[in-house]
Amino acid sequence: MKIFLAKDAGYCFGVRDAVNLAYESAEKYGEIYMLGDIVHNENVINDLNQAGAKVVGSLDEVPDGKPILFRAHGTPEETWEDVETKTVNIIDATCPLVKEIHDEVKKLSNEGRKIIIIGDHNHDEVVGIASQVSDAIVISNTNEATKLRKMKRAGVVTQSTQTIENVQAIVNILMTKVYDLNFVNTICFPTKRNQNQIKELAKQCDVMIVIGSFKSANSKRLTLLAQEINNKSFQVTCADELEPKWFDGAKTVGLSAGASTPDNIINDVLKKLKRINKNSKEMIYG
Repeated sequence: MKIFLAKDAGYCFGVRDAVNLAYESAEKYGEIYMLGDIVHNENVINDLNQAGAKVVGSLDEVPDGKPILFRAHGTPEETWEDVETKTVNIIDATCPLVKEIHDEVKKLSNEGRKIIIIGDHNHDEVVGIASQVSDAIVISNTNEATKLRKMKRAGVVTQSTQTIENVQAIVNILMTKVYDLNFVNTICFPTKRNQNQIKELAKQCDVMIVIGSFKSANSKRLTLLAQEINNKSFQVTCADELEPKWFDGAKTVGLSAGASTPDNIINDVLKKLKRINKNSKEMIYG
């Protein structure tokens, strides 16, 4: 059995940098606090907690004088304002590509455009983007786009991990709703690259495995992309969830992972696949 591992599976640079910064900061200060999960992966959060990077739900839970780390997804403007009134050390782990979306939203708003964000309602990244301006509209699917009232001017951006298929379908509808529409495609390059690799692997392989937390919108989206092409596509959070029967008669297996999946979990899945089929051979795809 040949195992094709997507070259860009797992951590994107923004997540890797944020997680590394959290570990380094915890080691430096002994203890740091994060407002919510730094990434959507339970294994990573548990490991960071043991290292001294603690998750809290509000600023009130942060002990006086302890550093606060802002997550890769971006942080709402009102939270920045609240923290800056306190004399605490802020460690900013926001992904640079998310910061670019914040900048684009402000530019579009300064042009007098209503801001529309294509993304998941209440997702951490989307909440942070929406907070950059007042009264942003979030649209997650074509049904919501169809219900939107007509308007003169709008600026459209996307959550960085959206699929191009969903974005294109929504923008096509928005073009019938907005007289003067400026669309900025803010799907990040690592997401586009990983999605393309998964689509190709799903076409070429007998079985497709996507590794990622079910809390991760990014991982779930990758799984859906694979399933639309290959009905033998499965999502797992770790090696223990692999079912040997999935690979009965399979000659090729495609393997990828969401942007919040660490290398050690990908390696564990590879090892399990090689135990399931002792004649397996691993190859890098992409």
